[in-house]
Amino acid sequence: MKNLIILIIGTIVFASCGGEKIQEKETTQPAIETNVSLTEAQIKSANIDLGKIEDREISTTLKLNGKIDVPPQNMISVSMPLGGFLKSTKLLPGMHVKKGEIIATMEDQQYIQLQQEYLMEKSKLAFSENEYHRQKELNVSKASSDKVFQQSEMEFKNQRITLSALSEKLRLIHINPETLSEASLSRSINIYSSIDGFVSKVNVNIGKYVNPSDIIFELINPSDIHLNLKVFEKDLDKLSIGQKLIAFNNNQLDKKYPCEIILVSQDLSEDRSADVHCHFEAYDKTLLPGMYMNAEVEIMMKNVPSINEDAIVSYEGKDYIFLSKSKTEFELVEIKKGNSENNFIEVDALDGRDLKNSKIVVKGAYSLLMQMKNKSEE
Repeated sequence: MKNLIILIIGTIVFASCGGEKIQEKETTQPAIETNVSLTEAQIKSANIDLGKIEDREISTTLKLNGKIDVPPQNMISVSMPLGGFLKSTKLLPGMHVKKGEIIATMEDQQYIQLQQEYLMEKSKLAFSENEYHRQKELNVSKASSDKVFQQSEMEFKNQRITLSALSEKLRLIHINPETLSEASLSRSINIYSSIDGFVSKVNVNIGKYVNPSDIIFELINPSDIHLNLKVFEKDLDKLSIGQKLIAFNNNQLDKKYPCEIILVSQDLSEDRSADVHCHFEAYDKTLLPGMYMNAEVEIMMKNVPSINEDAIVSYEGKDYIFLSKSKTEFELVEIKKGNSENNFIEVDALDGRDLKNSKIVVKGAYSLLMQMKNKSEE
């Protein structure tokens, strides 16, 4: 009984090992036949032509991304230098405004005080001026002392300085001191738009007190918006000022925006990238600050070994070309494809051999591939 059990176990082990060997044999793939020979009649029938690898300028597309930006001079922060309460405004984010348009009205008692001080100082200045001229005449005739004349002169100059300072304060709150009179005193003042553009932000509501440092509105002049692209260090040397590119966003892939590079930053960030600023050749109101964009730049690559795309064949997911070993013998060589343009493709042999001095089948390569496959199936 014991010998019978040992015999059964041995038979199972032998069968298992034999199965593994059979499976190994089945999964082993035959090596690809790399050589093919044709008769002269077959070569003539296949219409085979030979050529060589040539150095050509092939452009490649550099793909970048970034967002639409606005230069600082086109972003306007509106504030009230003297503070005050917001009396009225109709602004909403996205609303268009014109230069010189009233965008808000403010009110505060200090506006009245400032106008009052200006008018009072203006009256004092008139008195000081008359007194100065009177003392000057008296001093010439020695009817008054030099000290009295000098004092009147000092008061007159100080009065002019004070009035000039108050005049500038009035202009800060958009009041014209030249037209101000006791009949035109007002507790309210207007805020005007300094640009043609649109409203980016509204930071206050009616009735709220605004400090001098508070930003009431933010306006944007979109006439000079530009595209700010992020470019990594390895690609910076491929870009230059004046270079053309095409920009687009993911929502409208069919709509292209021609741009031109106007500035390449020389400062790298922590992720080893730099900003490249581009100007849109034509303004489009659908382009908004902060919108993410993609861009494609054509880069010229000089002296790249390339060949006509008809010379390249695909076999089992890999790319090959045929080298001519003689008039009737050809060798299949695996290659790595690069960039392509105008039916020419950058190529390089995977085994590192120099292809420039080889004769390559540029026409009829697929006929050779079919002949090679038929031979391997025999």
